[in-house]
Amino acid sequence: MPAGMSAEMPKCETPVRATPASEKPPAARGNRWAVLAVLCTSLLLCGIDLTVLHVAVPSMSRELHPGGTQLLWIVDVYSLTLASLLVTCGTLGDRIGRKRMVLAGFAVFGLASAAAAFSASAGQLIAARAALGAGAAMIMASTVAVIRVVFTDDRERSVAIGVWTAAHSVGATVGPLLGGLVTERWGWGAVFLVNVPVVVVMLAVGARVIPESRNPVPRRWDLPGVALSVAGLGGVVYALKRAGEHLTADLPVVAAGLGGALLLAVFVRRQRRLAEPLLDVSLFADRRFSTATVCVISCFGSYVALLFFLTQWLQQSGGLSPLRAGLALMPLAAANAAGAATAPWLSARWGGRWSLTGALAAFAVALAVLAVAGDTGVYGSLAGPMLVAGYGAGVVMTLGADSLMAAARPERSGEAAAIQETSFELGAGLGVAVLGTVLAAVYRESLPAFPGLSPARRAAVEQSFSGAAEVSDGLGGSAARTVLGAARRAYDQGFTAVAAVAAAGLALTAVLAAAALRPRRDGAG
Repeated sequence: MPAGMSAEMPKCETPVRATPASEKPPAARGNRWAVLAVLCTSLLLCGIDLTVLHVAVPSMSRELHPGGTQLLWIVDVYSLTLASLLVTCGTLGDRIGRKRMVLAGFAVFGLASAAAAFSASAGQLIAARAALGAGAAMIMASTVAVIRVVFTDDRERSVAIGVWTAAHSVGATVGPLLGGLVTERWGWGAVFLVNVPVVVVMLAVGARVIPESRNPVPRRWDLPGVALSVAGLGGVVYALKRAGEHLTADLPVVAAGLGGALLLAVFVRRQRRLAEPLLDVSLFADRRFSTATVCVISCFGSYVALLFFLTQWLQQSGGLSPLRAGLALMPLAAANAAGAATAPWLSARWGGRWSLTGALAAFAVALAVLAVAGDTGVYGSLAGPMLVAGYGAGVVMTLGADSLMAAARPERSGEAAAIQETSFELGAGLGVAVLGTVLAAVYRESLPAFPGLSPARRAAVEQSFSGAAEVSDGLGGSAARTVLGAARRAYDQGFTAVAAVAAAGLALTAVLAAAALRPRRDGAG
């Protein structure tokens, strides 16, 4: 849920897991605003963790020496795990109790934060980030249902859901800036360690003020479906990353990709046959629903990837400190919030279809300008495209989510909301995975031969920009300048390729939106 999604949330007050009318809310509601404060703080942390590591990657890479594939996993395993577990954690929370699920999520999130802060290897950090995603899924999946139970007044509930959504948006927006501040003062591990005392307080307060509630007629928890979706998604993403790192599609990579795709196909088939599926895939039969989902995934994936790769580019090619890199991204974040805030006005003036199409096109043009004219040494060449990109992305995120909810029938709004929430997190993970594969491939291919380097040093340079920086530190003199200069140029070309590919994808999405989001012939929507 990116910045600005609160603009459409009053329209979808039904919780992610619809609460039956027979479920009686707790009698005591005097602490409902305290409950909201706890839930908003938790969503703030979840949003921060989506982007906080972006500016800390260079310093983290110098200590842990992750390979290209490992670096991508470190960044996006959080959002992929979160997306994979959102629906099933909501179903489980309905069954065992939402308070219990939220508090357990706090505990997992806190322990995983500590583990991430003290990770001594890339593998440990990947595992800790996956656990962070699982904890965030446990928290996010049940909080809307808790709000629904605690706030029985429609107007209060609408305000509460808007505030709750904005908390996640604010967290994602300030993540890079907070990461820069903390990293520069205490090191990259501190970006996770700051979560721990906050989680301890939330556990203590949440255990006291959050009421317990559960669905008296919960849906069946489909454990095989969970395993199929997680394993299938993991196989496809692993294949993408390995292919990008080695520029080959050997047998293990092909097997992982095809195996993952097959598992996802089996998952879809299973969901179609179940009376109570984890994910109601029949909703995608509606072209407007499926198109809006594609718009959300494409836009948010490109936006999060832009946040990530811009921070790396500014630090590694532009030489900015983590704090200055975070500050440099503020126009992008501010414009994103402005786009979200003005999206309803644009929709009322031009219609949702053309406002969404125009915003996608504007985002695509901004990325194309970054690809052609962006220069880390001239901030003015970045500020204008960032403002346009942020504004367009804010409009798309809001109107895309609104179109997604409007395409579903009212009685299925809970299921549509689950898909909406999952689409944002899945887009974040896939955006970094796919575009990171593009960057890694172009970076590696753009490097010169370096005939004077040993095979080990050559491999380190090819692995990542941080590897090239480490090799140059060991060389000294003109050889160091040659290696670092070549790596900087190669990374520049990699970022250019990322911006160009993302621009092309968004342009195609804009064409799709214009063609498929036309009104129904019966006049509905």
